[in-house]
Order: sequence, then C-alpha cells, then structure tokens
Amino acid sequence: MAKLILNYKGRDSWDRPVYESEGRLYVDINPREGCTASLCTKYRNEFDGEPDMPITEGTEVEFVPGRDVW
Repeated sequence: MAKLILNYKGRDSWDRPVYESEGRLYVDINPREGCTASLCTKYRNEFDGEPDMPITEGTEVEFVPGRDVW
C-alpha cells in the first residue's frame, strides 16, 4: 500500500486542520492531541468543504511538517 504524504495547508472555517496530497484536500476530523487522526477527503475538494470520504483503513500517513492538533 502506498504512503499518503499530507502537506499542511491551514485550518478550515471549523478550525480543523486541512492537508493536501497530489492536488487532493484532506481534513482531520479528530485533531485532538493524543488521539489517532481521523482523515477524510474534502467534499468537492474545497478548502472549507465538509468532510467526505474517510481514507482507507490501514493507510500509512506522513504529516509534513507534522500533524496539527488541538
């Protein structure tokens, strides 16, 4: 399985961290420190779009420069 490299882009209007990989936006819907990331694509690939589809379970993820948490 390929590694998903997520580059930090900022926080959306709900204060959730948004990342980008190969032109696709992702959002961490559980950005609490000490918790596992819950990553979903962004609906219509819009920065302030709603969370859409979760990533495939077991996908290896690398956060660049690091994971943004609350």
